[in-house]
Amino acid sequence: MTDAPGRRPRAGRRAAAFWSARGVPAAPALALALSALALAAAAAPKPAGPLEERRGHVNVARVAGSINPASSDYLKRAISRSEEEEAALLVVELDTPGGLVASTKDIIQAMLNARVPIAVYVSPQGAWAGSAGTFITLAGHIAAMAPGSSIGAAHPVGIGGGGGPRDKDDRPDPAEQKAENLLVAFIESIARERDRNVEWAAKAVRESVAVTADEALRLRVIDLVASSRTELLEEIAKREIRFAGGRVKLDVGGAAPREIAMSPLTRFLNVLVDPNVAVILLLAGVLGLYVEFNQPGTLVPGVIGGVCLLLALVAMQILPFSWLGLLLMAVGLALLVAEAFVTSWGALFVAGLACFLLGGSMLFDRPELSDLDVSFWSVLLPAVTGFALFGGIVVFALGRTLGRPQTAGVGELLGLVGESVTPIAPQGTVFVRGEHWRAKAPEPIGAHERVEIVAVQGLELTVRRAKPED
Repeated sequence: MTDAPGRRPRAGRRAAAFWSARGVPAAPALALALSALALAAAAAPKPAGPLEERRGHVNVARVAGSINPASSDYLKRAISRSEEEEAALLVVELDTPGGLVASTKDIIQAMLNARVPIAVYVSPQGAWAGSAGTFITLAGHIAAMAPGSSIGAAHPVGIGGGGGPRDKDDRPDPAEQKAENLLVAFIESIARERDRNVEWAAKAVRESVAVTADEALRLRVIDLVASSRTELLEEIAKREIRFAGGRVKLDVGGAAPREIAMSPLTRFLNVLVDPNVAVILLLAGVLGLYVEFNQPGTLVPGVIGGVCLLLALVAMQILPFSWLGLLLMAVGLALLVAEAFVTSWGALFVAGLACFLLGGSMLFDRPELSDLDVSFWSVLLPAVTGFALFGGIVVFALGRTLGRPQTAGVGELLGLVGESVTPIAPQGTVFVRGEHWRAKAPEPIGAHERVEIVAVQGLELTVRRAKPED
C-alpha cells in the first residue's frame, strides 16, 4: 500500500510523530529522521560487485630449478604474454629449492601487478616450494599443491646452518637480522594481500617451518590440493577468486593449456647460474689449465679449461659470491700451478685441494642476498675428489714417462743390435732397424756379422761386434 500523493511517507510520519511527542517540531524531526536513515544505509555492508566471468585459453609456465635472473625474466615474459593474449588464466608450475632475493622480488612485483589471474601450482608430486618458492606460491591469486609436495623453510641460512652467525652474547648477526626482518615484512604483506595465513608465513621465515600439501590446505596457506593439471583446472572452474578488486569466476574446466617454453638462451642461462654448475665449471677450468701447465703444447685441455673458466665467470657475474671464497680458490689454483714447477712431493697439491674445498664451500654463502649455495657433500666434495684423482693420474703418468728409456731421437739407437752389410775395416755399412747406416769400428768386423751400436756421431755410427745369441 502506498501513501496518497502529497502526503509524507508512512515511515517519515511515524518518525515525525515520535519526535513531536517529545517536543521536537515536525519539520526538523522529519529531517533528522531522514538523516538517520541515510547514515544507517551508508553504514550497512554493501553487496559485492558483479561477478565477472572470464573465458579463454590457459597458458602454462614451468619453473624447475633455482629462482634466478633467467627464470625471473621467463616468468615476467609469461605474464606479459598472457596479458597480451587475454588469457583466462596463467598456471605457473613450480618446483624450486629457492633462489636469489632480487629475482624473487621482481617476480612477486610482476605477479601482484598482473592483469591476468595467476595460479601457482607446486608440482609434480614430491616437488618443493622452498624458500623463494614459498613467496611465489603465496603471491598467486590461486595457490595449489600436488599431493606429496611441500612448502616453507624460507629462512635465509648460510653454509653453517643454525640461523647464521652470532656475536659473543649469542645474539643474531645484525646483517642477517636485518635481512630476516625485511623478508618477514615482505612475506606478511604478500599473505595479507592474498588473504592467506599471515602468522604461518612469518614463521616460515623466522623459524624455517615447512608443511606438506594437506597441512598447508588445513592452515589456509594454499587454496586447494590437485593431483594433476586437469584436476587443478576443474577445481578452479568451481571457485570464485578475488581479482583486480572484484570477483571472478574462471571458466577453464576442460580448457586446453598452451605451454610457454623458455627460449634456448634463457634455458642455458638458467642452468649456468646454478651454484653447483658454476663450481663444477670452475674446477673443470682449473683442471684444464693444470694439465696444460704439466704438458705444455697439448692445447686441448687448455682451450677446454679456458672456456669452462669463462662460463664460470659469466655465472659469477649473476650470482652473488663471496670474495673470500673466490680468493681461497685462487690460492688453491696458484698452489696447483706451483706443484708443476716445484718438487714438494705432493704437499702443494694437497694444500691447493684444501683451499678449493674451503673456498668452494664459502663461494656463494651470501644469505642476505640468496638462499642458493653449493652442495658440499653431493657436489663439491665429489668434484674436488675427482679433480684430485685425475690430477694424481696425470702426475703419475708424467713421472712414469720421465723414468722410461728414451724412445725417440739419437739416444734411442744406443744399444741396438744390427747386421754389418759390408766388412768394416775400419769403415763400412750396417743395417739397423730397417735402415742402412755408415759405420766405423775400432776392430775389423766381417760382413753379415751381428753388431751393437755404442755411439752416434752425426750420421755415422760407432759399432762393435755383438755378443753371440744364446
